[in-house]
Amino acid sequence: MLFNPGRVVATPGAIALIDDNALHYLSRHCNGDWGDVCKEDSELNDESLKVGNRLLSSYLVGDEKLWVITEADRSVTTLLLPEEY
Repeated sequence: MLFNPGRVVATPGAIALIDDNALHYLSRHCNGDWGDVCKEDSELNDESLKVGNRLLSSYLVGDEKLWVITEADRSVTTLLLPEEY
């Protein structure tokens, strides 16, 4: 793992979408696999690891997007759908 995700929480929509696969997406996020973000956002995440800014991953699950966001202070990581933001 590249960072500690802190407390992990998930919204109802994310729970319904990923069911028992939360650890899969959390592991990808914590290991620097940012998923389906653009090149600029991927580079921003890489820089954020160094300077302590927020991290955002996006994964396509079926036809829906799942976001995984870790706060800048690394206290909380949230799994959510974009419309729940």
